[in-house]
Amino acid sequence: MTLTSTPAGLHRNLRQRHVVFIGLAYMSPFAVFDTFGIVSEATNGHVPMSYIIITIAVLFTAFSYARMVRVYPSAGSAYTYTRRTIAAPVGFLVGWASLLDYLFLPMINALLAKIYLSAEFPGVPDWMWIVGLILVITVLNIIGVRVSAVANMIMVVFQALLAIVFVVLTVRAILSDDALAFTFAPFYSVSADMASLVGGASVLALAFLGFDAVTTLSEETVDPRRTVPRSIMWIAALGAAFFVSITYVMQTLVPDLDTLNAITPDIEGASPYIALFIGGILFQTIFLAGATVSVVSSGLASQLSASRLLYAMGRDGIIARKLFGYVHPRLGTPVINIVLVGAIALTALQLDLNAATSLINFGAFTAFAFVNLSVIAFWIRHRRTEHTHGSSIGWTLIPGIGFLINVWLWLSLDQLAMTVGLIWSGIGALYLLWLTRGFRRPTPDVAFEEAEDLPTGVVRVGPERGVMSEPR
Repeated sequence: MTLTSTPAGLHRNLRQRHVVFIGLAYMSPFAVFDTFGIVSEATNGHVPMSYIIITIAVLFTAFSYARMVRVYPSAGSAYTYTRRTIAAPVGFLVGWASLLDYLFLPMINALLAKIYLSAEFPGVPDWMWIVGLILVITVLNIIGVRVSAVANMIMVVFQALLAIVFVVLTVRAILSDDALAFTFAPFYSVSADMASLVGGASVLALAFLGFDAVTTLSEETVDPRRTVPRSIMWIAALGAAFFVSITYVMQTLVPDLDTLNAITPDIEGASPYIALFIGGILFQTIFLAGATVSVVSSGLASQLSASRLLYAMGRDGIIARKLFGYVHPRLGTPVINIVLVGAIALTALQLDLNAATSLINFGAFTAFAFVNLSVIAFWIRHRRTEHTHGSSIGWTLIPGIGFLINVWLWLSLDQLAMTVGLIWSGIGALYLLWLTRGFRRPTPDVAFEEAEDLPTGVVRVGPERGVMSEPR
């Protein structure tokens, strides 16, 4: 049967500028400072080149996201694309792997709070910053605090302005030092090797999650098949230009590990010490204030998103309904889920930033790879219809390259990320086997309130997948 109605409750009031700013806010421009030290060490001083590698992967994948959002403007993103084009069980497992992103993002923010605030207050034990941030954002989320789109726009502009000041001060420091010069060395030198550059790129994927996140806004965006694809490409391009430019001047200032060690005693928390080096204590204080605001805001948003995803899964009976589908009658928030996500974030006490980002990127690369495959699968199924117009290269070769690049990056993750990610995926597979009673029952579906205005000829048959009817 064809779809004729539109679900209530979602209003299309977001335009391209809103979507772009929300995506950039999710990416958090300050992310460029968060991983500079560890990636500089891993790549032997070639962070900008690792950003270029991940940008190439992201642009291929962003092209595939843009393709799929025109066909399925749904809040389910990679989960929906894979489910509708490949198979429901595969979609479930992709969504399950993506849960790692949601569950561990609050942990990243806790680690960043420790890094930034320990630089300003070295006498305070590290664990107090981690526990303190998690406690604050958990309490605020329980009582219903939300970060609005306007607040995100203000936060992005503030971070961007602070980053511009950072660049100006860094350039001034470089020009005042006769031993330094702007060269091509941060991109390539004899000390560079492809394995370390790709390994660095696999850590940096975290910085580009914003273009993936905005696909979940498709049902609230005006003309989503036009607006969201354009926004995706703008977010990826602006993020890439910003990250490469910032890390180029930083790497020029600290071209090797010896120089970096001379500036900072903590490679993982290098950026606050670089801020102190280029601008003195006043600029470091401003820098840390901006970073802390960014961490708190991002922590609130990431914990909020994770708790709501668990609630959606609990409400639909995919996980324990009484536990995860519970909403506090007075506060109107999924209190149990919020506390659970906060408890998971406490694992930051035992992990460093490199390990934490790798854990998140396992889910990200899984989603990216399968979105590319979804484009190919959709073309194979519907290549004789009007909905696959254009060159077959755009439907096969480009997503095929994107898939291979993401698999390459996925395989470059560290051992801890691969171990935890594969165990998590194995648990998901066993859980799916149990839910479907050995696939004798339909694969459960998360109710993302999927958009009903699919292209002409696309219909939904049962709960499993969208299929194409004969063109009229």
